[in-house]
Amino acid sequence: MSRTQGVVEDIQRLILDGGLRPGDRLPAEKELAAELGVSRGSLREGVRALVVLGILEARHGDGTYVTDLNPATLLTPLAFVADVPGDRVQLHAVRRMLETEAAGLAALRRTDPQIARARAALDETNRALVQAAPDPEVLVAADLAFHRAVADASGNSVLAALVDGLAGTHARRRAWEELHDVAGDRVTAEHEAILAAVVDRDPDRARLRMATHLLAVEDLIAGRSTREQTALR
Repeated sequence: MSRTQGVVEDIQRLILDGGLRPGDRLPAEKELAAELGVSRGSLREGVRALVVLGILEARHGDGTYVTDLNPATLLTPLAFVADVPGDRVQLHAVRRMLETEAAGLAALRRTDPQIARARAALDETNRALVQAAPDPEVLVAADLAFHRAVADASGNSVLAALVDGLAGTHARRRAWEELHDVAGDRVTAEHEAILAAVVDRDPDRARLRMATHLLAVEDLIAGRSTREQTALR
């Protein structure tokens, strides 16, 4: 184990054991380095790594603090995993399981502001699709906003963070660029059906609509992958 990795694990242990709590300021560098038995250089490297992970926050001129340890922040690295090139079928299957349950919970727990957010996202998608040349950036943003609104409506912040982390922003952008002309209207109709079930507080139908939608997306991804492989032969 490198000294830097040791620092990362030691500070994580301090947080897990309650020695450092969300919002606490880290001890002075010299003091903390002595406590952990490492050089100040190794301590700095470990702290930088923890800042990248969202566990610590460096405030210019004010020291380093433990963040609020919000799941949405801590699960941010998932976004990179979701966009790594390669076979996305298995990853998408996990996303489908999570989002299906999120939709069911949303039907039971949703609030009017969350419904309004989902409605606004669908309206934005519809406006973009009627353009002669739909902007993929707008379509991606609206697509993400819709799924985030449904996930947030589940009332489970960890589930919502996982759904958001697995969204695959870059992969989604590529899909909208290539498929909006053949699948845009269908995706919108499926989103409308999901929202209707959530609004009606029908968890079974909400789960079914979300699962059907994401299975269709998996079919699109699998079909595109097959076409790409054929083109390379």
